[in-house]
Amino acid sequence: MSIDETFRQIEDVFREIFEDDDLVITTQTTARDIEEWDSLMNIQLVTAIEKKFKIRFTLGEIQNFKNVGDLQDCVIKRLG
Repeated sequence: MSIDETFRQIEDVFREIFEDDDLVITTQTTARDIEEWDSLMNIQLVTAIEKKFKIRFTLGEIQNFKNVGDLQDCVIKRLG
């Protein structure tokens, strides 16, 4: 799977979780950029992304996500 395709699928998960078909994210997007992105939404996002890509993150990986790019890098590494 290409980097672009991985990103599109991650963006689709964000749109589904935040119930906003027009939501646009970048690799630099953080929780501060999306008003509704709180700790509960973060859990839902991580769970949905794990399900979408059929992977499991470690707690350490999750704690190190600073932005969407870090999340994407981890997904790509897991799909490796």
